[in-house]
Amino acid sequence: MANKRTLTSSRWLWLFVLVLALGGAAWFAWGEGLRRTSEAGTAYGAHVACSCRYVSGRSLSDCSKDKLEGMELVMLSEDPAEKSVTASIPLIASETATYREGYGCVLKEWEG
Repeated sequence: MANKRTLTSSRWLWLFVLVLALGGAAWFAWGEGLRRTSEAGTAYGAHVACSCRYVSGRSLSDCSKDKLEGMELVMLSEDPAEKSVTASIPLIASETATYREGYGCVLKEWEG
């Protein structure tokens, strides 16, 4: 009985290692593109939501309805004191747009 339990545990360990290796290989192959696409998506989301919130005067929950198809992972949060909106995809990308009088909503400068 103990030998069977050890064999089963060993299989789960190898399965875990295999999944980790495949995940690492996938991130190596597509991670940079995913990160850059996520940065563009969060920048777009932050700019549109900031304009909706501080130019149009709508609530942030109402502005969330304006997200395009495919932006379901983008989460929005606001800082009323700074008049800014941050769009983020957890653990991948985050961008902030801030309202500036006379300029509208402006993204922070990207570091390329």
